[in-house]
Amino acid sequence: MSNKIAIVGAGGHGKVIADIAGKNGYTDIVFLDDNAQGSFVSGYLVAGKVADASAHRDRDFVVAIGNAKIRQRIQDSLSAEGFHIVSLIHPNATVGSNVTIGEGTVVMAGAVINPCCCIGKGCIINTCASVDHDCVVKDYVHIAVGAHIAGTVSIGERTWVGIGACVSNNLSVTGDCIVGAGAVVVSDLRVSGTYVGVPAKGILK
Repeated sequence: MSNKIAIVGAGGHGKVIADIAGKNGYTDIVFLDDNAQGSFVSGYLVAGKVADASAHRDRDFVVAIGNAKIRQRIQDSLSAEGFHIVSLIHPNATVGSNVTIGEGTVVMAGAVINPCCCIGKGCIINTCASVDHDCVVKDYVHIAVGAHIAGTVSIGERTWVGIGACVSNNLSVTGDCIVGAGAVVVSDLRVSGTYVGVPAKGILK
């Protein structure tokens, strides 16, 4: 394993990922960010813009961008260009047996992923979130702080499950959804959109 990593995105999410990287043995950590080059974030240099990635090809890479579409675009581009994308798991997270985790996914402190889950690439399993047994979390999903996904749930690509939200067991949530903070999903969400409330209901555009 390399001890060198470049983190794309120097915002708050990037600070958390830098902390996890350090706890995973990385000792040479830099950020790439189009808006903060030359500065220091959490004591680590912002070494250039995203377009400067080729100057850091000897490093592992992880993308620390909250917006799923931007995260997907950048990670897919880096991957296509042959950069080594890594997943990072906080040492105080719990990951059960027979769990698969895709490249570029980050699992934060206190998170729990129970057995037989499949977590896609570029996902965020945020602080103290939980994903119970036999779930499928597809690419670029964000399970936000303190959100809970019950057993045998499928979450579609780029969906954001907001802080403190819950998804009941044996359900399917389609891609490109936003499940609002504190919402409780008790039936399948088959149409992309924003859902809020208890029980969660779609917001009309």
